[in-house]
Amino acid sequence: MPGKTAAAARTKAGAPPTVGEDAVNVVELAGRVSGEPEARVLPSGDDLVTLRLVVARPGGGPVDTIDLACWSRSARRSASRVSDGDHVHVTGALRRRFFRTPGGAASRYEVEVTTLSRRRVSG
Repeated sequence: MPGKTAAAARTKAGAPPTVGEDAVNVVELAGRVSGEPEARVLPSGDDLVTLRLVVARPGGGPVDTIDLACWSRSARRSASRVSDGDHVHVTGALRRRFFRTPGGAASRYEVEVTTLSRRRVSG
């Protein structure tokens, strides 16, 4: 695209805008679903599906358990079709969500899912 910066081209193509050329917030994960996805309607009226993903670290050792939030219709639909133990591939962005609890303000990091697909695991 002559005359346009790479960031402008990415934004035009539907990717979120970046602060600068070197700013990137893209997450790609593959792992196992832990527990059943939870669908709920927030007080704002927004629909949300949340689930947890267990991801093995390279070389073995401990695993990471990562919270996923599915806001878009396609991500919610895909998430509602997976079950505990399914292997999935996820793309999205890391977000920090702020909320209130009885003990005061709190925050949590989670991956805001763009795509989620079930993976076949051989073996």
